[in-house]
Amino acid sequence: MNVGFFGIQYSFGLQQSAVNPIYDFLGANPDQIPILNLAGPLTGLLIQPIIGAMSDKTWHPRWGRRKPYFFIGAMICSVALLLYPFSSSLWMAAGLLLLLDVGNNTAMEPYRAFVADTLDEEQQPTGFQAQSFFTGFGQFLSYISLFLFPIVFVGYTGALPNWIYASFFLGSVLSITSIWWSMKKTPEIPPTAEELVRLKAEPLNIFSPFIDIYKAVLEMPKVMWQLFLVYLFQWYALMCYWQNNAKSIALSVWDATPKDKSQYENAVEWNGLIGAFGFVITFSIAFYLAKLAKKYSPKLVHFACLILAGSSFLIFPTIQNEYLFFAVIIGYGIGWASMMGIPYLIIVNDIPKERYGVYMGIINMMIVIPMIFQNLTFGYILKNFLNNDARLAISFAGVLLLIGAACTLLIQSKKSAQNN
Repeated sequence: MNVGFFGIQYSFGLQQSAVNPIYDFLGANPDQIPILNLAGPLTGLLIQPIIGAMSDKTWHPRWGRRKPYFFIGAMICSVALLLYPFSSSLWMAAGLLLLLDVGNNTAMEPYRAFVADTLDEEQQPTGFQAQSFFTGFGQFLSYISLFLFPIVFVGYTGALPNWIYASFFLGSVLSITSIWWSMKKTPEIPPTAEELVRLKAEPLNIFSPFIDIYKAVLEMPKVMWQLFLVYLFQWYALMCYWQNNAKSIALSVWDATPKDKSQYENAVEWNGLIGAFGFVITFSIAFYLAKLAKKYSPKLVHFACLILAGSSFLIFPTIQNEYLFFAVIIGYGIGWASMMGIPYLIIVNDIPKERYGVYMGIINMMIVIPMIFQNLTFGYILKNFLNNDARLAISFAGVLLLIGAACTLLIQSKKSAQNN
């Protein structure tokens, strides 16, 4: 049932690894990069909770509850990936990023709710960490394509290298085929007679998603507010990292900037290789983290993983030998495995099963609000306090992750209370 995460996360991996270099190739200044990324989290803020709430109130005997939404999202994503390399300007690229994120966000939360719907409490740790496995695998492939494809697809078409076209075209195919596979292989569980009565009593209409989101926020369990505090630091930090990692490598290893095209391409390719290795760590350790979460508590596992990721960000800008990045990126790979699954274990026992869709959407709001805040503020911080230096941006991200780790210890969920 989790195979579709492979295609979705290949697409998301390209957003992390290739979109910002595309902006650089098209001539963006470093402090413009955050605002050019605004379209992605803004669509997540608007779309995921609405789609999640809609899917809670949907049932069709043939098409199911969640499947129509993540299939339509995968279709939109495939079209956007197909068109993206043909961007001829910064604002065309930003507009297509908006469309790409509309597709990803339409697919993501109904898909997570689909997994939660299908599994009982005992199976959920493995199910959510299977998401981490396929997330890591999809992102591994997207990152490794940045290293391998330049060997095969040489030259430029317009302002962009040909390997970018190949990476995005592959993503277009994987997005729809992996979702189709999951839909074909995993049936949805039909609603009970009680749920059908409730669905008929509260039918889906144009206002119902907004009413459901409003009510859900008012009734949101305390543990979700505590998780939001962690997410403020965690996701702000990750945006800083994704926007600056290739430029940091270019500066620390080759003393180059995006204006030095050949050297910067080397840095982008190397970032793809070490990122791919990081995601090998992610999908290798994902299921082990699920076991640790069962034995101890999800909260403590996430705390430890954020400490490792924050430490890796602090060391990252100091590396001058490109081969040492393979050791440093291990901490990020472990942290990412936790971020993709463990927080859902922290909160899943505190939310009602019949409202998984809307609450999974609200969790995504908690992810994208820090991203939007970063997009609006970090350009100013980078220009005026960090001297437009990508290395200082990565160090800044490391400090924020360590603060997020400390905030994790404040979380009190049903699961953590039982373990304590």
